[in-house]
Amino acid sequence: MRKPNAELLQFGMTYQVLARKWRPKGFSTLVGQEHVVRALTHALEQQRLHHAYLFTGTRGVGKTTLSRILAKALNCETGITAEPCGVCRACRAIDEGRFVDYVEMDAASNRGVDEMTSLLEKAVYAPADARFKVYMIDEVHMLTGHAFNAMLKTLEEPPAHVKFILATTDPQKIPVTVLSRCLQFNLKQMPAGHIVSHLTNILGEEGIDNEPQALRLLAKAASGSMRDALSLTDQAIAYAAGPITEVAVRGMLGAIDQSVLVRLLDALKDGSRTDLMAVADEMAERSFSFAAGLQDLGSLLHKIALAQFAPDAVSDDWPEAADVRRLAEAISPEAVQLYYQIATRARGELGLAPDEYTGFSMALLRMAAFTPLLAGGTLAEPPTPQAATRIAAPAAAPARAAAAPSEPMRSAAPAAPAAQPEARRAPAARTSAPTDGAGAPMSPARAALAALNAGRKGTGGRTSGGAGSTGSTAGRNASRPADDAPAGADPEPEPAGTAPASASTDSTATPAPAPRACVYREADGNAPVFTGEWPVLAAELPARGLARELAFQSELTEVAGRALHLRVPLRQLADSATADKLRQVLNEHFGGDVQVHVELGQVGTTAASLAAEAAAARQRAAEQAIADDPLVRELIDEFDAQILPNSIRPVQ
Repeated sequence: MRKPNAELLQFGMTYQVLARKWRPKGFSTLVGQEHVVRALTHALEQQRLHHAYLFTGTRGVGKTTLSRILAKALNCETGITAEPCGVCRACRAIDEGRFVDYVEMDAASNRGVDEMTSLLEKAVYAPADARFKVYMIDEVHMLTGHAFNAMLKTLEEPPAHVKFILATTDPQKIPVTVLSRCLQFNLKQMPAGHIVSHLTNILGEEGIDNEPQALRLLAKAASGSMRDALSLTDQAIAYAAGPITEVAVRGMLGAIDQSVLVRLLDALKDGSRTDLMAVADEMAERSFSFAAGLQDLGSLLHKIALAQFAPDAVSDDWPEAADVRRLAEAISPEAVQLYYQIATRARGELGLAPDEYTGFSMALLRMAAFTPLLAGGTLAEPPTPQAATRIAAPAAAPARAAAAPSEPMRSAAPAAPAAQPEARRAPAARTSAPTDGAGAPMSPARAALAALNAGRKGTGGRTSGGAGSTGSTAGRNASRPADDAPAGADPEPEPAGTAPASASTDSTATPAPAPRACVYREADGNAPVFTGEWPVLAAELPARGLARELAFQSELTEVAGRALHLRVPLRQLADSATADKLRQVLNEHFGGDVQVHVELGQVGTTAASLAAEAAAARQRAAEQAIADDPLVRELIDEFDAQILPNSIRPVQ
């Protein structure tokens, strides 16, 4: 039989892992847990000693270490002290695990009533060579119910020379009768900064070079456990066989490089789904953990959100600080919050997916599908009712779809150009005010139709945009070839009594043309004819799903023959399959072949914006009606009452 190498045997017997070699020997060298150290230190200094202590917390946060330090503080030959000497016989024996009056019992393997009875029988005898007999029961929650019951009496009134120290990672499983007899301390997880600082000191003492980012990765992987951090450091020393570098630690942990996540967010920002899936494929080829990838992505998004709302909180010590600041400026806060929510929820759904790659890639596709992008790849600002009702008037802007109804224009005093948007909004607010009687709130389609139809009623069957923009409409029709108009669309006769647009603007500068107002009318054969009022048509079409959303959130930019050119703000609505579904609905509606072309871009007035404006106006009118109600005012004055915000809903 071959004998083992004596030199290797000697080395193996003398080497200690870092977690044991650098175990704190006193309260002053303990890392973290200041709240526990303070309470125990004061109790020892004032000689106010409890007979039972319960330490709770996750693994590797110092429960056993605190128990040994407390046992040394109680039995140090210099007396009961908050700073045990560490050199006397009792202190050295406790550190070496051979002190006869300090007993550590594992409740996982001694969980029955017989073991507990044996321990309690020995507890009544005086300590053999110490001031106190200390019993430390680890993972005490694993004791049986009978074992807990057996120790209750002794735990409540133990002999004067006995101290109990209980430790557990699951205090919820401990009976309340036991909890009430103990002084309980909850040990917290170690902050990553404390772990990095402690590892830096240890590696400096060990003479091992390291990179700060490598230690940050080890601290993050430890999840608040100092023992885990030291064990991972031992593993990193063996893996790197030299200086502990970031590359070595990432390879050991299988951690994802931050540059991969930055490329992923860049692909989302640019709307490049090809690059997005290429990153996912690269992660699969390199055998990265997709669960860890989603976790790291959430951490990166948190830093980006922090940079957006508190730029000073971004530390220059972060290796990814430059990328965080750049992405914080390039991605809208709404998109960052959306990505974070999808990433965190996708972690919980990975177990339900066919495999981790599928779950991860679906999370990325979900982020891309719900990202509001413009044609240039930049993120669109979220639409608001105020922004949706503003009328943009660039020099070469295409013809807009129908706007919200406006005031009837007077030939003697035409409105100034700057006041036109407000004038167009005013009737919508009045016509959408709540009416008496209960009823369900309007649907978006009904709200959009109500906003337009109310304007027609106020102007004799036509919106004021139609009356005020006859000249511009005629000019557009005259400049367009005859075959550009939809089939069957005859020139609309001017209603009697309507003055030409030029007559109302002779004495003033020509205002910016209002969006064209068009009216449905019946052609030969009772086939509906489209004359340009796209929001009304969108609200009336029997479309469903994405096709309805495409019609409702799009703006008509051009009518060329039987082709409708639409503009949408969302990339997912510009899908060819969605456009084809809308085309089929239009074909059934008009009884002919209609082509639909969709492009990305900023939109002006849409059926959705009209519905939002009408709903907001009805809400404001309802709130004002409540505020002006005499009974409500009387209640406010008499009882010093107040109207609760968001408690008012308009009725139809």
